[in-house]
Amino acid sequence: MGFDVTEYTTVLITLIVIMDPPGQIPIFLSLVGHQSPADRHRAAWQAPAVSLLVISTFAIGGKFILAYLHIGVPALQGAGGLLLLLVALQLLNGGGASRPTASDGVNVALVPLGTPLLAGPGAIAAVIVSVSQASGDGSAYIAIAAAIVTVHVVIAIVLRFSTVLIRILGVGGVTLLAKIAGLLLAAIAVQLIANSIMGFIDAR
Repeated sequence: MGFDVTEYTTVLITLIVIMDPPGQIPIFLSLVGHQSPADRHRAAWQAPAVSLLVISTFAIGGKFILAYLHIGVPALQGAGGLLLLLVALQLLNGGGASRPTASDGVNVALVPLGTPLLAGPGAIAAVIVSVSQASGDGSAYIAIAAAIVTVHVVIAIVLRFSTVLIRILGVGGVTLLAKIAGLLLAAIAVQLIANSIMGFIDAR
């Protein structure tokens, strides 16, 4: 049993494109920018950890979970889109500019950072498809697992050092980022909902 470099590279690039580590920076800063440094650093590793747990769970038993619950990928996209839209509205209305408590920081790391921003419908679907195509090939399974771990290490590093920007931006900059992130999140949410609707239409 060797290591499938091609499979590793393919899955790694796919997940990096879908999860977009650099694109998470403004959203991450807008949500945790007003927290203490300790809470920000904790969120920087908690969010990737939650995402890793969710994606690993779906990699191992995703097809069975979705089949058992009678849930399709379009339903995941719709649910993720609605959740992101709620968060976007809070940011646009000033909810992200308030000073959250430590418990709020933990919740932010879980939702929406860990899921559905990182472990979203796109990443989950891509992992399920990759595992399905492996068809019992042990080297491919190892490569997929390594790619999943690698992309989350990259995300953790990006989020951890993105907090340095807070010292440069200040309170006003973080507030501005919250508005920009809210607009971007709203666009992502609408796209997810649109993809969900098209998925339901195509399935008919």
